[in-house]
Amino acid sequence: MPHSVSLINTIAAGLGLALVFGFLAVRLRLPALVGYLLAGVIIGPFTPGFVADAGIAAQLAEIGVMLLMFGVGLHFSLDDLLAVRKIALPGALAQIAVATLLGGALALWWDWKWGEALVFGLALSVASTVVLLRALEHLGILDSFTGRIAVGWLVVEDLAMVLVLVLLPPLAGAMGGHAGNPAGGAPDPLWQTLGLTLLQVGGFVALMLVVGRRAFPWILWQVTRTGSRELFTLCVVAAAVSIAFASAALFGVSFALGAFFAGMVMRESEFSHRAAEESLPLRDAFAVLFFVSVGMLFDPSVLIERPLQVLAVVGVIVLGKSLAACALVLAFRYPLRTALTVSASLAQIGEFSFILAGLGVSLGVLPVEGQSLILAGALISIATNPLWFSLIAPLQKWLYARFPLARGLESRDHPLAELPSTTEARYLSRQVVLVGYGRVGRRIAAELEANDIPYVVAEQNRELVGKLREAGIAAVWGDAADAEVLIQAHIARARVLVVATPDAINVRQMMEIARTLNPAIETVIRSHNEDEARLLTQETAATVFLGEQELAQAMARDVVRRAVAAA
Repeated sequence: MPHSVSLINTIAAGLGLALVFGFLAVRLRLPALVGYLLAGVIIGPFTPGFVADAGIAAQLAEIGVMLLMFGVGLHFSLDDLLAVRKIALPGALAQIAVATLLGGALALWWDWKWGEALVFGLALSVASTVVLLRALEHLGILDSFTGRIAVGWLVVEDLAMVLVLVLLPPLAGAMGGHAGNPAGGAPDPLWQTLGLTLLQVGGFVALMLVVGRRAFPWILWQVTRTGSRELFTLCVVAAAVSIAFASAALFGVSFALGAFFAGMVMRESEFSHRAAEESLPLRDAFAVLFFVSVGMLFDPSVLIERPLQVLAVVGVIVLGKSLAACALVLAFRYPLRTALTVSASLAQIGEFSFILAGLGVSLGVLPVEGQSLILAGALISIATNPLWFSLIAPLQKWLYARFPLARGLESRDHPLAELPSTTEARYLSRQVVLVGYGRVGRRIAAELEANDIPYVVAEQNRELVGKLREAGIAAVWGDAADAEVLIQAHIARARVLVVATPDAINVRQMMEIARTLNPAIETVIRSHNEDEARLLTQETAATVFLGEQELAQAMARDVVRRAVAAA
């Protein structure tokens, strides 16, 4: 086969087999990504038959990571990340430390050198960007506060791994490997390497936040003025890929992190929602190729040759990391549901683990068998990750039923978890309970204020609740899907419950709790799509507002008014 068509071969075989096996997986009630991974195994070098170009597949997967992180950045502002910094920064660093210790201890038990154990543990400590984001998007909680915690956690992990990848070559000699870097040459002094890395990362972030926030929205506006949809789509994709590549080439940060910040600065444009929609098909297609490329790296023989070692690695990834993350989130006094969701999000490893493993092998600080075990652990943890998300709700119910302490974790004694005793009586009866104080919630609150209608906010962002209290707004901290939170908001005497969050999963539970405590209460729900809105209307008998529908009706009313006035 001519080399000139290897790209076509890889795309055709990867997407074609991913479609077939993804369809079969769904019919067997398995996650589609299991089929994508299996497609990669089939066209990989470790199984007979056609072998796709692994190098090309890996690069296509990188494009998928760029587009996916760019799309996430379009939905997140700097304020969103800063809002979760108090838990994401220390939590991610502590979780990396715990996972590294667990993986390192396992490697030392196998009589590996301490340097090999350290690299092995680090490779097991960082989650996959693509897997985490796909899971949150599938559950519809990417824009929720819990989703923001998970994404903030992921950003911190990415930054930490950037430092690890830069510092590993100069430290390789002291760790029992080859001093220098994979390309050869003497290593720079450690202090110089660390200082340069921090300077590069800081320079990149500053450039994007200071210059990028002005330049890229302006460029998008100029392209939009041409009226060409093709140019608009090209501008969006070019921004995602080009900025990600430039950030890696000039500043040494990862493609994923560069694309994420590109999306964040592009969010300043009024066309950010359109940009997200235009890039969605490409994001989905290339994300599939990411899973295919992971499958291509997997050697099934490791399951036969080292089954117990593979099982131990999966245990560290799925159980060790998850339990550590869960304990850390609970230690920061966040609800059990948030802790379980974050821990499930991190119960897998991915692209950074592959990069670190490859670098470790080339530097002689990780045995080849270690790389095989990391790849096996990645594939199994990615394939089983949807299962852990599906177990969150039943596990939470089981913990509530069996352990009183679990219920106490949801209603723990915190000053922001209940209204102050000095709260005025007008906020305790015939008030509106507003769940969520995001972009939609703030606008609803402003209208209520303008009409002198008392309301109480229920919000999961603890720092935001503190600020609302300081501003004189009645607010309680917690997950409104928990009865205790709605009780603290005095739902039993409220006249209206407004759910302004995009949490489609827990809204039914909120409705059930509200109607149990207050059968006469009126309910208003926010929805994202017609199918979901129809189901919510049927199941909850609530008034459901669909964004596109309300926009169309408002525009139609304005058009009719103008037409009548001109007649």
